[in-house]
Amino acid sequence: MNSDKAKQGYTRSPHRSLLKADGFTDWEVERPWIGIANSYNAIIPGHSHLRGIVEAVKAGIYAAGGLPIEFPTIGVCDGIAMNHEGMKFSLPSRELIMDSIEVMAMGHAFDGLVLVPNCDKIVPGMAMAAAKLNIPSIVISGGPMMAGRLRGKALDLNSVFEGVGMKSAGKIDDDGLKEIEDNACPGCGSCSGMFTANTMNCMMEVLGLALPGNGTIPAVHAGRIRLAKDAGRAIMTLVEKNIRPRDILTKEAFENAVAVDLALGGSTNTSLHLPAIAWAAGLKLSLDAFNEFGEKVPHVCSMSPGGLHHIEDLWQAGGVEALMAELLEAGLLHGETITATSHTTKENISGAKVKDADVIRPLGDPYHKQGGIAFMKGTLAPLGAIVKQAAVLPEMMVHEGPARVFECEDDASAAILNNEINDGDVVVIRNEGPKGGPGMREMLTPTSAIMGQGKGGTVALITDGRFSGATRGASIGHVSPEAVSGGPIGLVEEGDIISIDIPNKRLDLKVSEEVLAERRKKYVPKPQHVESPFLNRYRAFATSGVEGAVLRDAD
Repeated sequence: MNSDKAKQGYTRSPHRSLLKADGFTDWEVERPWIGIANSYNAIIPGHSHLRGIVEAVKAGIYAAGGLPIEFPTIGVCDGIAMNHEGMKFSLPSRELIMDSIEVMAMGHAFDGLVLVPNCDKIVPGMAMAAAKLNIPSIVISGGPMMAGRLRGKALDLNSVFEGVGMKSAGKIDDDGLKEIEDNACPGCGSCSGMFTANTMNCMMEVLGLALPGNGTIPAVHAGRIRLAKDAGRAIMTLVEKNIRPRDILTKEAFENAVAVDLALGGSTNTSLHLPAIAWAAGLKLSLDAFNEFGEKVPHVCSMSPGGLHHIEDLWQAGGVEALMAELLEAGLLHGETITATSHTTKENISGAKVKDADVIRPLGDPYHKQGGIAFMKGTLAPLGAIVKQAAVLPEMMVHEGPARVFECEDDASAAILNNEINDGDVVVIRNEGPKGGPGMREMLTPTSAIMGQGKGGTVALITDGRFSGATRGASIGHVSPEAVSGGPIGLVEEGDIISIDIPNKRLDLKVSEEVLAERRKKYVPKPQHVESPFLNRYRAFATSGVEGAVLRDAD
């Protein structure tokens, strides 16, 4: 066992003495040491209940003969960090989480890891740590929030952001907005739509790092506690059989994840996080895979924000397992990939059935014939850009309009909320990429304001930043190269015509190369100033959005 390095032989008597100070007995110290990374904190609703999940994990580990050793990690609530400088810290926290788990696991010679995240950057940060460390590991999330209800209508966090847009347009008053605010988020769990947190928790299940049910069993359901106990037992089997993350995170596993993501219509942030996890596992996942699989895999789950269904509906309809069973039967999934159950994907989903054909439609009768995410290129995005095409209104799939240029999200949000954006406009927000921001802020406030004002069918938004999984509409992000790295988005001027052609995966600036060459001679990058040493270190090493915004190795 790896922990033998810290506990075996007379030279490790001091180490054992310190463990006895923790209250551990000789016979407990002899067991395999299982580190439990707990991202509990009291501000993220997706994490406020994780102490209970961890206690269940401990029970499973202990019952199966292991020694559970809990330690903390940080976490940022993207909703609370939204639309101020706090959002600059969200994506960089992913790397910090990965590094902190590495420090704890290596410093204390753990034999295995149970990773307990729930939201946004925390899930991929922990998965990246597992892939980097490559010791037996399993993920068990805290589970999704239930949808809110107001006069029979389902609500979620996105309803509140769009309510702000409705208020700015005079469609509701203060009391109407407060009513939405008070009812949209009814309790603990990751926000109830197919936003980033829930998309990534589903991806953990598909990749094989988590047990079936990880993505959809509600946070408040007792099944979540049972799943946590099972995860505690499962890690002991992984340790015994020496099944490691890189045995699970194969090329085929990532292809499975892309296929399911497209069928679900998941968050655009998967195009950051899946390549980042692949990078940590020593693999490369090109974003071209989203288009290649998108031609074959239809969009069959109409989930919020693009649709009306929430994660609880997907759970009742048979969960991710039922969707995977449909894809496997159609030859769109690899069934022989090994998983954290120590069985194959095919074995895990054997017997899974769709229980609601409206929530998980037949592949022959999809909501959209192509998958939910598209990877675009063109003169405005030579290296690429990302759009959740399943959440774009039909009339905006092809659009051409004048650019309205803003040097940061704050200025764009102010203009939108002041009703300064006109029908047909293309809002361009730059200097918000991994380096320019730094930190690649999410843009839920401006995108939701556009939708709430009723302009989702007339106004597009393009940025070198990124979007919340709750964003919907003609919102194109991750434009690469970003402005401060010399990308054409930095050369756009007010009134330039921008052409968006999502069916053909094109994003073009209709300005001649001769004019752009003249502009390029005068261009001066405008990275946003930050006082934070942490963010400036991140800026120095961050790669582009289409590369997963991982940190390049030091020279």
